[in-house]
Amino acid sequence: AMAGGGGMRLQSPPCKVLSEQLRAAATRAGLPAAWLLHRAGDGDGDRAPLDVSVVWMQGTVLDVRPEHNTSLQLLDETGTFTVVGAGGVPHGRPCTNRGNYVMVMGVVQSCRPEPVVRAVKVTDLSGNPLHKSMWKLEVEDLQQNMP
Repeated sequence: AMAGGGGMRLQSPPCKVLSEQLRAAATRAGLPAAWLLHRAGDGDGDRAPLDVSVVWMQGTVLDVRPEHNTSLQLLDETGTFTVVGAGGVPHGRPCTNRGNYVMVMGVVQSCRPEPVVRAVKVTDLSGNPLHKSMWKLEVEDLQQNMP
């Protein structure tokens, strides 16, 4: 398990997701809180939904705000989402420049009106443009192959 801000640990391996999946997610009853996601690339929706609480997301930093220990607004190929607590994770601050392409691992706090993720890890991927161009396909491929 990875230690995060305030000694928080990831309960499960993070699932790679797109922001549009979280926006459309249904809440699963019970604890810990989790969301049920329609699988990316699954046109008819005939596969079992993914039960997700810890996510791996990637996007371009659109905005940086001081509240909630540094909040980032990120944009992936499917829309925007907010990351809170980016200033509290190791090496989180240098990643938070507008225009950077970053990877975030964290815990989903809410999905509407826009997904909010509490950061456990933030990594700058700007040095390798391949990360950005491959991301949506990577997520779809991974989710199609998950049991």
